[in-house]
Amino acid sequence: MKNVIALVLLSLSIGTLAQSVNLVAYQELPDPKPANKSSWLTLKPGQYVSFASTDMRYDKHTAPAIETPRMTWNVKAWKGEKVHQQILIWSGFGLPKTSLTWSDLKNTKGITISASQVSARFVRYVMTDGLSPQGENCDERPIGKYDSSLVADPIDLVKVLDVPQQTTQPVWLSVSVPKTAVAGHYTGTVTVTSQSAKPAVLSYSIDVQNHSLPAPKDWKFHLDLWQNPYSVARVHGVKVWSKEHMELMRPYMKMLADAGQKSITATIINDPWRSQTQDVYGSMVNWTKKKDGTWAYDYTVFDQWVTFMMDLGIDRFINCYSMIPWNLKFSYFDEAARKDTFLIAKTGTAEYDAHWRPMLTDFTNHLKQKGWFEKTTIAMDERPMEAMKQALTLIKSVDKNFLVSLAGNYHPELEQDLIDYCVAVNQNVDTPTMQRRQQTGFNTTYYTCCTERYPNTFTFSPPAESTFISWYAANKGYDGYLRWAYNCWVKDPLRDSRFRTWPAGDTYIVYPGPRTSIRFERLIEGIQDYEKISILKDEFKAKGQTDKARQLEKVLSTFDVSTLSRIPAADILNPAKAVINSF
Repeated sequence: MKNVIALVLLSLSIGTLAQSVNLVAYQELPDPKPANKSSWLTLKPGQYVSFASTDMRYDKHTAPAIETPRMTWNVKAWKGEKVHQQILIWSGFGLPKTSLTWSDLKNTKGITISASQVSARFVRYVMTDGLSPQGENCDERPIGKYDSSLVADPIDLVKVLDVPQQTTQPVWLSVSVPKTAVAGHYTGTVTVTSQSAKPAVLSYSIDVQNHSLPAPKDWKFHLDLWQNPYSVARVHGVKVWSKEHMELMRPYMKMLADAGQKSITATIINDPWRSQTQDVYGSMVNWTKKKDGTWAYDYTVFDQWVTFMMDLGIDRFINCYSMIPWNLKFSYFDEAARKDTFLIAKTGTAEYDAHWRPMLTDFTNHLKQKGWFEKTTIAMDERPMEAMKQALTLIKSVDKNFLVSLAGNYHPELEQDLIDYCVAVNQNVDTPTMQRRQQTGFNTTYYTCCTERYPNTFTFSPPAESTFISWYAANKGYDGYLRWAYNCWVKDPLRDSRFRTWPAGDTYIVYPGPRTSIRFERLIEGIQDYEKISILKDEFKAKGQTDKARQLEKVLSTFDVSTLSRIPAADILNPAKAVINSF
């Protein structure tokens, strides 16, 4: 299976499943905007290469406004930290078979950071739209309703790429500093080679500091990006839950685990989100109503999925969606009628109780047998308080120790019953409540969705906003961040991130391949910063360094969502990063 990703064709349903795009080599969609011809007129012949800001998404057909290419870059890094920088390649003529190579990093004593810890990958362009001028973003979005353009976001797998004439080609350079690295100054090079130009060599250096980040599985930050196994099956054209499907999912979920993911997204009913995604979530539990009126539950798929994810190190919570789906529709197989059918029942009714009580009882026993009861939650998404109260009463009547999770508005009346509570970014959880929840082992996070104009992770969002997210969590005292979704892919995810509802990119942050993205890498950057902040706070407290502690708190106080309406995220973020890297 090691070469499956390099061989399988990506079947993408565009209307009638007529189009296929290869998972390795694919053609970007045409740019709907005319090329900026004037930007190329003053450009002298030749190939141009330069380091560039990671805060910018550079236009594909506009020559960068870089008069003097920057051939060097320096960054400070902790041991165990991944750092990155963007490189631009551009020319008035074509650059066929452009490739990237890089060296080990070495310090003056000959100690090296291996080239295996470095990667330089081409960034590709994907179609996006934009925010609604009216301010309502969670709306129907037929193609062409809003401004559409190509933006740089997917970080590709190919090692050689033809760069057409009058094209700006970004490259994403990443360096993962080993935890075992010796502190010091390291230098390395990246070389850009093509058939029609001389090789260009860029030099960079990393100052490895005497601070260390723990491994991602030990990060305090609670990352919860909802997974969709069904999208992986559709995109790769394999049977869901087959052996091939599980093997294909491994690199995707490993990439998520390496970002510090804490929760498993599991479904215990069919279609808990009312078919709002391109690939509808099925139930990982098969419900059967037997001829005698009793119930049987098959947990084979649930067990397979949970075991698979836990083996990758994602094991804080198993969030099971959902007892309160958006359409209150519950599917099952009726043995007497010999067909699939469904029940529609509201919380608090006798029908609802009769449907759920046997399942919860059986599920409790199963979870305890597997040793998973203490980390499994019955999870709800944006449900009203009264429905939550009714569901909680039922859940706790089956087993008072059953854990419950909610992502939605903040209700003080509910918080003591929710071990995992994720509130919308516009909600306010008071500091004493937040601290009490942390002291008792409860988890309190926040989320953004299609509603928020910023900070967000749309394909057109400024990249720094992805990093800003974790700094905001650190400022407000949240344990982490939730975002749906990790990989709810649209029809043609490699080339067109637009969806029938919600701003482009709302439904996924990584691409088939698996490919990471500028958004995902910048999100990880922010999580690393959150860990740094936590470590430094503890260090300053232990050493009685009150001046440094106050300086850090002053920096954190600048991270407020309201400021993004007038100040770009990068202008807040970059001075703050300089401060924590100076300690």
